[in-house]
Amino acid sequence: MSQNVLLTGGSGFIGNYLTNILIGAGYSVSVLSRSDKENTSEITYYKWDLNKNYIDENAVLNADFIIHLAGEGIVEKRWTEKRKKAILQSRTKPIDLIYSVLEKHDKKLNGFVSASAVGIYGAVTSHKICTEETPPANDFLGTTCQIWEKASDKIENLGIRTVKIRTAIVLGKDEGFLKKINPGFKSGFGAVLGTGKQYLPWIHVEDLCQIYCKAIADNKMHGPYNAAVTDNTTNSRFSKILAALYGYAIWLPKIPSFLLRIVLGEMSEAILTGQRVSSEKIQKTGFEFQFTDLEKALIASIN
Repeated sequence: MSQNVLLTGGSGFIGNYLTNILIGAGYSVSVLSRSDKENTSEITYYKWDLNKNYIDENAVLNADFIIHLAGEGIVEKRWTEKRKKAILQSRTKPIDLIYSVLEKHDKKLNGFVSASAVGIYGAVTSHKICTEETPPANDFLGTTCQIWEKASDKIENLGIRTVKIRTAIVLGKDEGFLKKINPGFKSGFGAVLGTGKQYLPWIHVEDLCQIYCKAIADNKMHGPYNAAVTDNTTNSRFSKILAALYGYAIWLPKIPSFLLRIVLGEMSEAILTGQRVSSEKIQKTGFEFQFTDLEKALIASIN
């Protein structure tokens, strides 16, 4: 019998992509959903409702592995205090619900893998290369990621192997980061944001999903791993390559930082800052990136 992987956030960009990869690898897949969905030959759906603190316990009890991807988008809306609370709770409440079932039934998973983000290192720009040992920052992104990862520690304390995937900007066809910026670039109106010197760590969705697959298959993996290509890409370089793929050189002036701060508020720091991130730890597990060249990754994402 195939091992079952339960996904939170299974209907999102990464979740949909990962579901297909897991099925192709021979796993059975279950997905937690807020709405009623009919099971298919490949996917079993279970109901949950974070607002009511409800989860179908069978989803957890039938799982061999759980991958936690759920969470409100970081740059979907302006960061009001209400929005900040929603961003945090959408990441931690699912873990609390899962933990309650695991503890109640003394259920032992073969592994629990949670998304996290390279934002844990803070909304700053520096030349330092961040490793998994780099101290977390105390700004909103850094604090959110710390609390997010700490929630997973409760599951690890149950004796369950726990892995945290600190994810960079994810590139994929018509989705993720590119879905927001691609229309402007495709129309010939691409522009560099702020100084353009801020680093922009990235990863292609194919590589990210393969990291998740490795995290459940490799029982030696535990703790945090950066999921980012180490190539020192800046916002300026990224923007120029993307524009060139559409056949033009950027002609618009850089969008001033102060203007983005006025329009986006505190959220602007997420796009006006960025640090370099090391992928050495995940590569030491034997993982090999399929996409390490930004231009090739972008070509695969827009064609």
